[in-house]
Amino acid sequence: MAVTINASTTTGLVQSADTSGIIELQNNGTTKLTVNSSGATIPTAIVTTLSDGTNSTSATNPIKGSAKAWVSYNCSTQVVNSSYNVSSVTYNATGDITITFTNAFADTNYCVTGGCSGDYSATRAGISTLNRIASTGAVSAPTTTTIRINAVNDAGTAFNAAYLNIQVTR
Repeated sequence: MAVTINASTTTGLVQSADTSGIIELQNNGTTKLTVNSSGATIPTAIVTTLSDGTNSTSATNPIKGSAKAWVSYNCSTQVVNSSYNVSSVTYNATGDITITFTNAFADTNYCVTGGCSGDYSATRAGISTLNRIASTGAVSAPTTTTIRINAVNDAGTAFNAAYLNIQVTR
């Protein structure tokens, strides 16, 4: 037992105590906060609105709109520059990579966006292209654990982007 303060809808405010040094705040018998010598524990925090004192937003906005995984990858050197929730990147062929997520998604209904650029140089219809922003597109259907990406230049040809940046949101 502990020092327990329970706000009950049937009996009102009820307090009980022992010598354990633990304090519990309860609502209808369910512990909402525990304080002991290690610190405070909140079993489940339910936040509906986030505010900085001036602006506020629904808590679902940052949760549903934040990147769930992202990677910055150099196809030429096959090096991951930086990443979040990405356990590995597999180089399949020129401009063709597979991204493996550290934590699997619940389903494949996620959004993949990205961009890439690099030292691609060619002549197309008499126009020299260099360091162009290229597009990305899914090579195969996404899975809950991987997505395969193909970096292509403005001529539609796969190339090894020096900066391939992919973001996954859900």
